[in-house]
Amino acid sequence: MAIDEVFSALAEPTRRRIVEALKSEPKAVGSLVTELEISQPTVSKHLKVLREANLVSMTAAGQRRIYSVDTEAVETLVGWCADILPAPEPSAVSVDVEHRQEQDELTAATPATQQLGRSVGRGLEQVTERAQEFFDKLPRFGRRR
Repeated sequence: MAIDEVFSALAEPTRRRIVEALKSEPKAVGSLVTELEISQPTVSKHLKVLREANLVSMTAAGQRRIYSVDTEAVETLVGWCADILPAPEPSAVSVDVEHRQEQDELTAATPATQQLGRSVGRGLEQVTERAQEFFDKLPRFGRRR
């Protein structure tokens, strides 16, 4: 999957609306047509583009096609965004030590597992913060709120 396909797919406001509608739960094409007030051929056309970009996946349920968000492309996009952002200042990464200690006591895991969990948690916090910084810098395309 090329990152260009993901950006192209998300460049169209209708496709972003479809992804937004699917983020809470999988839905059939008919439900999307009703919810978004878009014709069935238009929804199907956009779902095809989203599927080709690996942003949504489809499962058959008899005659119905149920679509859901596929996080693989989103994870690739977030990773790409994190790679282009400058590294955060060491003081910008906050670690809630007391909360982590409580979690460690609750899980009663081995020291090696606890260390791995802390490392993964810190890495995830850094990526999330960097991705949020990146998205905050982007213009809000097609958002009406």
